[in-house]
Amino acid sequence: MATLSITTAAAEQIHRVLDERGHGLGLRVTVKPSGCSGYSYVLDFADEASNDDVAFEEHGVKVFVAPDALEMLDGSEVDYVSEGLNRFFRFNNPNVKDECGCGESFSV
Repeated sequence: MATLSITTAAAEQIHRVLDERGHGLGLRVTVKPSGCSGYSYVLDFADEASNDDVAFEEHGVKVFVAPDALEMLDGSEVDYVSEGLNRFFRFNNPNVKDECGCGESFSV
């Protein structure tokens, strides 16, 4: 069975955005072919759960993963980080074999 963990910082940000939006079930994560290394993460907020989605719940929030992305994301940790003026969700993904220099895409 696939696993995905959510840090406290990521959970707090998901809660914050869902509260600001006034609706939503959680964060939706997929991957798409992109960039120079092969794939990139695609993030959106889930307003509905698809029958195909796999839901992971931790710290009171849910992250929904599309079935075709499950193998690539298995064992990953979803984090929310601040680097200088930038704040973003980061995936600590043990399946990544290589990343492009700008960090926008990865290969597995």
